[in-house]
Amino acid sequence: MKKFFSLFFLVLSGVIIGQNSSEQFPKFPDCVNAMGNQQESCFYNTLQNYFYNNFKVPQELLAKNYEGTIIAVFEVDTIGAFKVLYTDATHESLKKESNRVFESLPKVTPATFSGRPTYTKFSIKINIPLVAPISHEENEATKYAKTNTTLIDNKKELSEYDDIVYKPFENPQFKSSGVLPFSHQNYGVFEALMNQVGANNHTASKPYSYDEVAKYYDFETVNKAFLKQKESWWGRKLWNENLVAIQGEEYWFTLNPIFDFRVGKDTESEASNTFVNTRGVVFNGGLGKHLTFSTSIFESQGRFADYYNAYAESIRPSGGNPAIIPGIGIAKRFKEDAYDFPLAEANIKYKPNQFIDLQLGYGRNFLGDGYRSLLQSDGASPYPFFKINTTFWKIKYTNTYMWLKDVRDAATIDGTYGTKYMASHYLSWNVTKKWNLGFFENVVWTNTNERGFDFNFVNPLIFYRAVEFGSSSKTGNALLGLASKYKWNNSVNFYGQFLIDEFAIGDVRESNQSWRNKFAYQIGVKYYDAFKVKNLLLQVEYNQVRPYVYSHSNPITNYGHNNQSMGHMWGANFREFIAIARYYKGRYFADAKFIYGQRGFDFNNGTDNFNYGGNIYLDYDENRPYDTGVSIAQGNKTTVMIADLQVGYLVNPAHNLKVFGNVMFRNFDPTAVTASTVQSNTTWFSIGLRSDLFNWYFDY
Repeated sequence: MKKFFSLFFLVLSGVIIGQNSSEQFPKFPDCVNAMGNQQESCFYNTLQNYFYNNFKVPQELLAKNYEGTIIAVFEVDTIGAFKVLYTDATHESLKKESNRVFESLPKVTPATFSGRPTYTKFSIKINIPLVAPISHEENEATKYAKTNTTLIDNKKELSEYDDIVYKPFENPQFKSSGVLPFSHQNYGVFEALMNQVGANNHTASKPYSYDEVAKYYDFETVNKAFLKQKESWWGRKLWNENLVAIQGEEYWFTLNPIFDFRVGKDTESEASNTFVNTRGVVFNGGLGKHLTFSTSIFESQGRFADYYNAYAESIRPSGGNPAIIPGIGIAKRFKEDAYDFPLAEANIKYKPNQFIDLQLGYGRNFLGDGYRSLLQSDGASPYPFFKINTTFWKIKYTNTYMWLKDVRDAATIDGTYGTKYMASHYLSWNVTKKWNLGFFENVVWTNTNERGFDFNFVNPLIFYRAVEFGSSSKTGNALLGLASKYKWNNSVNFYGQFLIDEFAIGDVRESNQSWRNKFAYQIGVKYYDAFKVKNLLLQVEYNQVRPYVYSHSNPITNYGHNNQSMGHMWGANFREFIAIARYYKGRYFADAKFIYGQRGFDFNNGTDNFNYGGNIYLDYDENRPYDTGVSIAQGNKTTVMIADLQVGYLVNPAHNLKVFGNVMFRNFDPTAVTASTVQSNTTWFSIGLRSDLFNWYFDY
């Protein structure tokens, strides 16, 4: 174990390994005027000289002409004090002397990040007998001089491989521009801090990056507070650390397993149990200051409550596969009544400067401050996308270009699913320190006449509706939206969205409830630290989507992907009320959710085959029962009630591994029982162990 540990430290005498992850390096009094890289060199050189002048080799070892090394890991805390974390030496007397020298060190000016004092870790290797220190600059010059000499004399081996420097892992992702995995539960721990009055951020466009959140939430301090005192390798890896974490000069990466093991019971089902069995890996890293990446791959099998299985099979793709698991993707049959559903996600981000970042990904995006989004939700399967975020002044402008699939039989040719494209703009503007406005536009088009990816929509500063009108003849689908958030104070935030799919001013004036008035809206409020209970969030939200929203005269250009909605996951023709309570304390957490809604389904019973506007994959010009008098929940009016309670414990914060227990009650009560709308009462119990890396919605 000592040999393994020693590989992470420098082999040159007296050289210090440190993570320069803060804006300012720790400073000895003699280094207060050092700037830039000089801070690092001055810190190293001063500490080397101090040890050379103050370290006393024990007499019994001097008498034996002892030769060896001491490796000490230490930190400089937020008040500039040195604290030894670990010492590795063959003699106890060497450890004691090393600790004595550290205790005698004067306090220094601590490192800072974003202007705030922060902890920094380092390590030092001391050669016995003591060797006069060599400055940091001399070390660099000597290294290259030796390399050049070796190249001249090619009979000797190069030392480049052995000279690779490994640093103590300092969680550099916490301050990087890497993507922070989005789940409502994970984001809840810092949401209140990001929504303080006066904050000039933009919370609607998700997922966030670590450095966006780090301005308000100290990941490093919270992570240290979570740490359990575990000495064994297995204990640290289970409770505190990444499985693999490597950091060097301007690079880092982590590798962790992904688990989702859960077992449960739907009390109304004939199946013996429900289960999920997921295994996978997630790989994150950074190269230099501007490039970060993440990738994950999952292999899963599962069987769910009867209602969820039925919905998954109702949206099955062309080609014989039995189901699409909502939010995941196409599934094949596993055993007789379960599913096998792989999943992969990836994101690579390049941030050339403080204003712009470019992302190429395969995953999901979310626009909004609520539990649901009417503009762009993360309830559908992952998809390829390219995203540009531009942030300056009081503005954040997000451009996203997506490649989507239509997997219906009608869109499948020669076994290949239909391809369509989507482009969206979202402009977020902090009008005042309390009020934010967001402007949204989106267009969907398909490969008609070998149109392919239409570069008319690449320009980020255009109006899609006008361009679509000039580029095609009713083959594209454009939507407009408005979002807003108002911070009443640091505890109460109001938010809302308004979406226009189509809007006829004349019909609005006539108040005739025309089918053409295809719009949706959301209103909601969040109460942070509710009733002065720290870390308690209360939230209520109302969503209403009129019939035929998200659909189109050409179904392939609807607002959907893989037979799922890219907006609200219920599609259209519904109203919904949601109440949520979230609480966490340390590693413990609890979530409660109540949903009540009214939805309008089609009958499709041979007598009434009308399209009432709830199925976004139907042509809205065909089988429409009436043009006026259109109302929400028309058709087979169905009441949906869902109550969900989850409690759990965060096992490992490094990769959000959680153990949890969950119970869901669901009542689905249609006016008329049909083949696709069956009355049901579900009680679904589950317990499990899950890496919580994305939102997986079961409230259909």
